[in-house]
Amino acid sequence: MVNHDRLAHLFKTLVQIDSVSKKEGCIAETLHGIFESLGAEVLIDKAGSKVGGDTGNLIARLEGRKADVAPLLLNAHMDTVQPGEGVKVLFSDGIFTSDGSTVLGADDKSALAVIIEAIRILQENRLQYGPLEVVITICEEVGLLGAKNLDYSMIKARYGYSLDATDTEGIVTRAPVANHIQVKVHGRDAHAGAEPEKGINAIHLASRAISGLRVGRIDEETTANIGLIEGGKATNIVPSLVTATGEVRSHSLEKLEEETKKIVQSFEQQVSEYRESFPSDDGLPKLEVEVRQDFSVLKIPEDHPVVSLVKEAASSLGRKMETKTSGGGSDSNIFFGHGIVTGVLGTGMKDVHTVRESIRLDDMVKSVELLLEIIQLHAERCSIR
Repeated sequence: MVNHDRLAHLFKTLVQIDSVSKKEGCIAETLHGIFESLGAEVLIDKAGSKVGGDTGNLIARLEGRKADVAPLLLNAHMDTVQPGEGVKVLFSDGIFTSDGSTVLGADDKSALAVIIEAIRILQENRLQYGPLEVVITICEEVGLLGAKNLDYSMIKARYGYSLDATDTEGIVTRAPVANHIQVKVHGRDAHAGAEPEKGINAIHLASRAISGLRVGRIDEETTANIGLIEGGKATNIVPSLVTATGEVRSHSLEKLEEETKKIVQSFEQQVSEYRESFPSDDGLPKLEVEVRQDFSVLKIPEDHPVVSLVKEAASSLGRKMETKTSGGGSDSNIFFGHGIVTGVLGTGMKDVHTVRESIRLDDMVKSVELLLEIIQLHAERCSIR
């Protein structure tokens, strides 16, 4: 039933449209035209203006053939990471790759192709399906900004699926909550050769604080990382400011707060010890600390319809479907925080965010088949009462 050639052509077309984060306008225009041709009501929200991009999120609503069914959310994101401009697609032995100079963009344009092909099949074969709300976000790759700034008044669905993972036989039902941490250490500048005694080396203080931290895998539920350090002006100037930025992720809120506290306390301790040893009248060194939640936890119960539907769909196709736990965040985390239960399905994409990224056409076909089965089962099982 899946038109392999049409799916391959659509995927190749989409990945060759430049759409790095905040520059998704061209692909949004293409998608707008495709969904309109499928009879959808297509809306663009104002998220783009909020994040400095050239377009907003795209919401395509299809009425379906069964009006008494609760709407089902289908989600993907239209942006890609760098290097993602000027993609040249190669296809050999059933596998798509780039030419090695850019990412391929299967993350997440394979999902766009899968969703569109599934809708085309539903309509061509007059299959039963209920209302669909296709939400295609911008700026997912730079902090889930599209989902964070989505106009949720446009969304009626209370559950659905995000196609933004690798495993075609798994559904991600658990993903961590994350804290973003930024610490600014203020020291005092001075000539590093003539009067170093008058300076307070902010980089040195930050380094001492970081060296006392445990980073990486903390336990099976928790990770921590210091990913950015910025500071200093020249080798002959004692640096007066350094900014360290990191994160903590955990499936446990208690562990999240505990590890976040340890990071902040390590910096506080170094500043406090320095001030005790070398008192000053200007209040230096000092800290500025910002902690904010980057995304909320995803935790879908095993008995939720999102899980039971996909397992039944896989079974009817003679396949396995396992619930998965992820260490990463996606649009589904943000949707979940807004009361929209969203499981994450895979399209088969591999080595994402690298120039070695690839995807098998057969895996995309499997994703289309699974999505078709889900949508039809949803129309049978989820009537509005």
